[in-house]
Amino acid sequence: MELGIGMFGDLQINAKGEIQSAQQRLQEIIEEIKLMDEVGLDFYGIGEHHRPDYAVSSPEIILAAAATVTKNIKLSSAVSVLSSSDPVKLYQNFATVDLISNGRAELMAGRGSFIESFPLFGYNLQDYDELYEEKLALLLKINKEPKITWKGKFRPELVNQEVLPTAFRLLQESLSGVWSRYEQV
Repeated sequence: MELGIGMFGDLQINAKGEIQSAQQRLQEIIEEIKLMDEVGLDFYGIGEHHRPDYAVSSPEIILAAAATVTKNIKLSSAVSVLSSSDPVKLYQNFATVDLISNGRAELMAGRGSFIESFPLFGYNLQDYDELYEEKLALLLKINKEPKITWKGKFRPELVNQEVLPTAFRLLQESLSGVWSRYEQV
C-alpha cells in the first residue's frame, strides 16, 4: 500500500481575516512537498482550480518545481481538468515533469467539479460529457502511440503528429529498443 497526501492549494485566512498571497502559498506548498518526501510519503497530488481562493491553476508547474527538491515521492495532479484542457499540451507538460523527476510524475485527468475553467478556455458546459470523452480518448492514444492521427469535434485534427517529449517510461522503452538493435549489429 502507498500513502500520500492530496491538496487543492487553497489560500489560508489568518486571524485578522486577511487572505495570504498566492506567492506565499505556492512557496509553502513546495516546502510541504519537500517535507513529505523527506518523511517517506509515497504520493503527492495537487488539484487544478481557476478560482480566487486557490493558488494552483497549473498543477504541472508546481510538480515540476517539486521534482527539483524531491527524490522519491510520486508527483501527481489531483486532478487536471481534462475537459477544458488541450490533451496534447497536457501530455507534453506531464511528460516534461516525468522526465525532470526521473519517472515519478502521474497525471490524473478528471472532468472537474468546479466549472470556472470552461468559460475561461472557451468551452460550453452543455458539452461537458462529450468534451471529457473525446479528450480522454485522445490523451490515451497519445500515451500509447508514437505518432498520432486523430480527428474530433472540439480540437483541430492531427495527422501523423509526434507528440514530444515522451514520458520517462516510453523514453526508456525507446532507448532500450535502440540499444538492442545496436547490439545486434
